[in-house]
Parts: sequence; structure tokens; C-alpha cells
Amino acid sequence: MRLYKLIEGIGKTSLPDMEISMVTDNTKKVQKDCIFVCIKGGSFDGHDAAEEMLQKGAALVVAERDLGLGDRQIITDNSREFYGCLCAAWFDHPEKKLSIIGVTGTNGKTTITNVIKHILNACGYKTGLIGTIQNEIDGKVVHTDNTTPMAFDYMELLDKMCKAGCDYVIMEVSSFGLVQRRIGPTHFKAAVFTNLTQDHLDYHLNMENYYQAKKMLFDKCDLAIINYDDEYGKRLYSEISCEKLTYGSASDCDFYADVIKIKASSISFWLCSEGKSRIVDVKMTGMFNVSNVTAAIGVCYKLGIPMDDVISAVSSCTGVKGRCEIIPTGRDFTVICDYAHTPDAVENILRSVKEYTEGRLICLFGCGGNRDSKKRPLMAKAAAKYADQLIITSDNPRDENPEAIIDDILSGLNDTEIPFDVVVDRIEAIYHSLKIAKPGDIIVLAGKGHEDYQVLPGNKHIHFDEREIVAEGLKLLD
Repeated sequence: MRLYKLIEGIGKTSLPDMEISMVTDNTKKVQKDCIFVCIKGGSFDGHDAAEEMLQKGAALVVAERDLGLGDRQIITDNSREFYGCLCAAWFDHPEKKLSIIGVTGTNGKTTITNVIKHILNACGYKTGLIGTIQNEIDGKVVHTDNTTPMAFDYMELLDKMCKAGCDYVIMEVSSFGLVQRRIGPTHFKAAVFTNLTQDHLDYHLNMENYYQAKKMLFDKCDLAIINYDDEYGKRLYSEISCEKLTYGSASDCDFYADVIKIKASSISFWLCSEGKSRIVDVKMTGMFNVSNVTAAIGVCYKLGIPMDDVISAVSSCTGVKGRCEIIPTGRDFTVICDYAHTPDAVENILRSVKEYTEGRLICLFGCGGNRDSKKRPLMAKAAAKYADQLIITSDNPRDENPEAIIDDILSGLNDTEIPFDVVVDRIEAIYHSLKIAKPGDIIVLAGKGHEDYQVLPGNKHIHFDEREIVAEGLKLLD
């Protein structure tokens, strides 16, 4: 692609127009006649390598300060933002050719995006999905490494979705993706705010920074659909200027759920909006999923799909892998796998499951290493509110000592009398939960959800699928 076309509207150079071979922010991908964008990261500053990249053949570099490189540099206020726009231009702006729906918040993003996708597919639309579990292009699964892909990968993915004929893209938009400008100049047809609870403070440092990161999405959308049951949602509603609607449990919301009935494998409620009420039946469970489904219905209705069609479509939705997923056991107790890895998410899943637990509610969980350590005791306190028995174990310890992580967790149980067992090895902990289960008990395996790996010291990834582990554990009981 020609240089002047690439940088049109975002930068200027005195260099003559030329053919550019690639755009990148990765020193390992620099090639002759490419553009290298200098980005300052947590452990490496691309500005320090700028001159070397020119020597390797880069046509020019983009930097946030004058590096003394004359006409071989373009200076910008924000390299990340520039790079996002550059990647969009490289793929001829696929973000302008698609109707894109974004979902952000601490919890609920994956479920809401998948329910929206299900409704749109059932109504005859081709969709692309970008999220935590996987990416999809018209039903074809594509591997994902990040909830919100890095800028070049993101635009490349949108380009493939365009070429596949997708009408809509539904994506989880992470706080990291927003702060790091990974989505470039993307504008969203609609954006959902789910909630905000403590998470990622190892990166954002405090809740205000975390909130401001999420809020960035709503400067880039035509319509905001906001959870009005959440205090940060109420604040967001008062601070943004785009068209906005609310969803929640209160009758003053634009979309709200009433007469809610929750069973072990389904939920039903009356969906109320615009002075009308319609019954909704979904093969999912949990009070939190009442909120998630309400949000998804609101989005699809505002996209112009008749409400009767939306509700008919959602009735066949069976949920998402690793989100309140029942693992078959063939026994007189139940095992549920859930991704809950924040205090709020743990409290939500346990509160919901507790409503239909006949015996004891057993919760097995741990906390990830090299992540926000302040939430560890809060996770314990949240679990202790509704569980009858806790099993404290590992999650993804990464480079931390699992026992030290567990000590942090246990500090949250000092003021409780709930019985708990500590089993450091997560496989053995799952086996232990199965051994102590009695008729009518429900075991909630919290934290891993859809993940089929565990991250150990040295960034070592091992295969770890809780469905398989439960199956092996059940064999040991025979």
C-alpha cells in the first residue's frame, strides 16, 4: 500500500510517496520498506530501537518524541492510537464496513456477546464473534490469545469477517484493549455496559482508572445499553452524551425482568419494555443470566429485530461453555463449572445456585498468580457468604508460590466459621470435592470455566480441562 494513503488524516511526512511493505510495532517483524511504530510498553520501549529498525530496512518510524531521525520519523501524541489507525488503513478500514456491537464490564461479557450472536444467527444474519473463549467467523472457530486482540490482529480479523460476508460483529471490549487503543478508529453501532467490580487493579491500580478505561468505549458508540442495577452503570449513564437506554430489575428501566423463576437448568421471566410484557424462557440458569439475557434482548431489539423474533430466538439458547456449565456426572450430586474469578462473580454464581441446592453447596476456587492480590481475601469472603463448604486450591499460579497465594485467600476467612479444606494441587482438590459430595450437594468449580490449560511458573502451559478431570475423578470413586 502507498505511504500517503496509509497516513492520510493521521500524519505527515516530507518523504516521497512510496510502496510500504508492512506496518508493525514488533521489532521482530520489521522488514524492508515497512513502517515501525514505537510503543512504550511495561518492559520495553520501542523508541529505544527506532534507529536500529531503520538500519534493518524500515522506511520510517512513528514516535511520540523527536528522535533526531529527520524525515525518517513521524511524531504523534499517541503512538498506540496512531498504530490502531494505521492498521485500519492497512486493511482498507474493515471497521467501517461492519456493524459492530461492543460489550464491556467486569462480568457477563462472554455470555452477553454469545447470546446476541445466537439471536442474530437465528434471525438469519451472518456474524463474527470476538471474545475470551474464542473468535468466530460465520460459525468457524478461530483461536484467540486476548479478549480484545492486538491492533494488527484485530483489523486482520475484521477484514476476514468482511470477506466472509458477516453482517454484524459482536465483541468483548476489555479495559486493556481500550487503554491500549487496540480497536483503532472502530465505531460501535451499540455498546453494552454490564457492571464494574474489583479486577485488574494490578494494571489499572485503582477502581477510578478501571472505570475510566471502560468508559472510553462510550465515546465510540451510537447507542449505549447500561446495567442500571450497577452503581457504576448509574454513574456512566449520567456522564455520557450518546443515545442511552437502561436494563435491570427496576421498573423504571427501559428493559427489565419481572416475575423471575430460576430452576437448575433454566430461567423464565417477564421481559418488560415500552409498556408491554412478554414471557422469556431460556435453557440457562442463574439470576445473573436474567440480567445478561435482558441486555442481549435489548440490543437486538434496538437493532431493529421484532421483539417476538428476538424472544423466539433466545428460547433456543443453551448458554456458554464454562459459564454455569453443568458437567454430567450420572451421580446424585451436581458439578458446575464456572469462570467466576472475581469476588462479585463468585458471589453471584453461589447466590444463584444456593436457591436450588437441596444439600450442601461446595465451592472450590483459587486465585491467579501475578494478578491483583488485593482481591484474594475478598474472593474468600464472597464465597463464604453462600457456600456451606470451601475447598481452597490453585488457579493459574504463574510465577507465584501457590501456597503463598492460598495464604492471601485464607486471610479473608478469619472472621468466618465456614469449614474449609486446603488442597494445593487443583486436580487433587477436584477429586477431593467429588469424594466428599453427598446426595443433593452441588459442587461449584470456580475460576477456570472454559479454560483448558493451567499456567505454571516459567509461563508453562499444561493441558487442564475440568470436564476431563471430573470424569477421571468419578472413575476413581467406582
